[in-house]
Order: sequence, then structure tokens, then C-alpha cells
Amino acid sequence: MSVVNRRNALLGWAVWTAAKPVLKQTAKTAVPGTVEGTHRPNRSATALAALTALAAVTGALLVRKHRDDGHEPTRS
Repeated sequence: MSVVNRRNALLGWAVWTAAKPVLKQTAKTAVPGTVEGTHRPNRSATALAALTALAAVTGALLVRKHRDDGHEPTRS
């Protein structure tokens, strides 16, 4: 018996269709939003953006330092 058959495909479709709205709502509540009544981001959203920018700059500087040391990536 095959794992991919009509019964399992129908069951997977039904579970996905039922779970999708729940997952969307969970994702909306997990993401930092805006201050009520305005379009201004709240503190946690601002902090998340600042932390992401800091991580990106740090990563770029580390890559640049690594390349300046003469460690060029090798191709196989």
C-alpha cells in the first residue's frame, strides 16, 4: 500500500484547511504590532527592528574582516 493515496491526501487537505485560520491568528498575535489607534509601531516592534539591523551590520562586518584576513572562500 502506498503512503500517498487518496485517503491520506484528503485527510491532509482537511487538516491543513482546518488548521490554516488558527495558524494565521497565532502568527498575527505573535508579531509585534502597532499602538492602538495609530500606525506607529509599538516598543517591541521597534526593538525587534533595531536588533535585526544590529545583527545584519555585525554579520557584514564579520564577513568583511574574515575576507580582509586573506581567507577567501575556496571553490570545489
